[in-house]
Amino acid sequence: MGKAGQALKQTLDLHNISQSRLAIALGVDRPIVFRWFHEKTDPTGETIHQITTALQNLDPDAASSFVNFYLGNFTQNGSSGISSQSLPESEQVNVSILAQLFNKTTNSYKYLFFLSLLDILKRRKFDVLPPISFAELVVEILANAWFPHTYFKLSFGTQDKITEKLDSLNLIISEPILKFNDPDKQLLRKTIANQTYDDLITYLVKYVPFRLIRPFYSHETRGLKDVEVNQVILDLTNNNHKSRNALYHFDADLVKDCQGIILSPDWVNYIEENFKIVKGWASWAWLEYMQSRNPTTPNIVNKLFTPQQRGSLSSQTKFWKSALNYQLFNCIYSKQKLNSDYLSLDHYLPWSFVAHDQLWNLVPVIPEVNSSKSNNLPADQYFYDFVNLHHLALVTNHKHLPRQSWNKVIDPYVADLNLSENDLLDLDRLLKAYESTVKPLITLAAKQGFSENWVYPK
Repeated sequence: MGKAGQALKQTLDLHNISQSRLAIALGVDRPIVFRWFHEKTDPTGETIHQITTALQNLDPDAASSFVNFYLGNFTQNGSSGISSQSLPESEQVNVSILAQLFNKTTNSYKYLFFLSLLDILKRRKFDVLPPISFAELVVEILANAWFPHTYFKLSFGTQDKITEKLDSLNLIISEPILKFNDPDKQLLRKTIANQTYDDLITYLVKYVPFRLIRPFYSHETRGLKDVEVNQVILDLTNNNHKSRNALYHFDADLVKDCQGIILSPDWVNYIEENFKIVKGWASWAWLEYMQSRNPTTPNIVNKLFTPQQRGSLSSQTKFWKSALNYQLFNCIYSKQKLNSDYLSLDHYLPWSFVAHDQLWNLVPVIPEVNSSKSNNLPADQYFYDFVNLHHLALVTNHKHLPRQSWNKVIDPYVADLNLSENDLLDLDRLLKAYESTVKPLITLAAKQGFSENWVYPK
């Protein structure tokens, strides 16, 4: 299973917290925590904050450990009230000021600017000599924003200029990007770099590079008029960057002439030595911000960064092929008979909306249908056939699968549809569970911009 279940198991073992205690703190049945703990199912993205909050109430150190394990041994500095291990201290730089960069942040710009800065630094192998131009930063920002906004259709806020710019670009995205074979975003950056984005550079440079490092000069800039802040920060940074040691200074003496930033060698050394921790801290802050902007959207955590790979569907395919050995099925869209040697699995709710491969959302189709449907939402006329096909497959496999295999198969149904084993074999109960789970998600996906009422052309 995924990393959230693994992180939870490590955390509970390390801090000697029982599954029952966590279940009570979360207000859920113990079997749900049991399935997470034993990695039979993975807690979904929207549950991560609830688990973290519950652990915080039980043991703040456990909350810290869960975040660290979950983000791949990253750490963060206690955002959202979580008392966790802070960013590593340093004698060369003022880490307490770095920890204030995202205080009172109300839009996406600072998060994306800083995360993009980290990505560029890593790609440059932490070479501080060449200045980082605003143009390079904007391309990186747009590339980092493309998957969460354009592909996964997350909201960044109603007046976000980055998403407005993405929507205005004429981007032809190639197949390798959509297959997630480009974790460094090279193809995506190249595609974006061929566009015109001077207007976004002008807009972002008005505020973000200067306001991001304002915490380094909070005393000197307190009470200033807003129109005065940028030039004052530029003067303070350029004249005192060695003594004050801000994160970076600028490549010109006037705001209108600035084309980029020059990073502090001490800060680059600090970031290089603690890269995973700093990236994890910033990623957690970005996750919290996006969770607040998309409170009902499933699996936010898997939609913020370029996915490294799509999961294998081998076990899900095995489930459907097993049922096909004993039962004839028709494709719910084309009505053609399915052949186990010639089928694809369709995500009824598009993968780019749910960002998971749970069996209850997958249905066998002929390959032509899968290509045609793409990321569209199916018309309501297919819903009953979709649920009925799952019911037939469950009933069939219940008769023929070994008990251990059956138990593994039904876990995602039981956990996500909130059903018992007997409920799964009752069509009326299964239908009601799907109606209460899937139909609201279809409505939400349509509101986010996914095309709805798709019908397979006859």
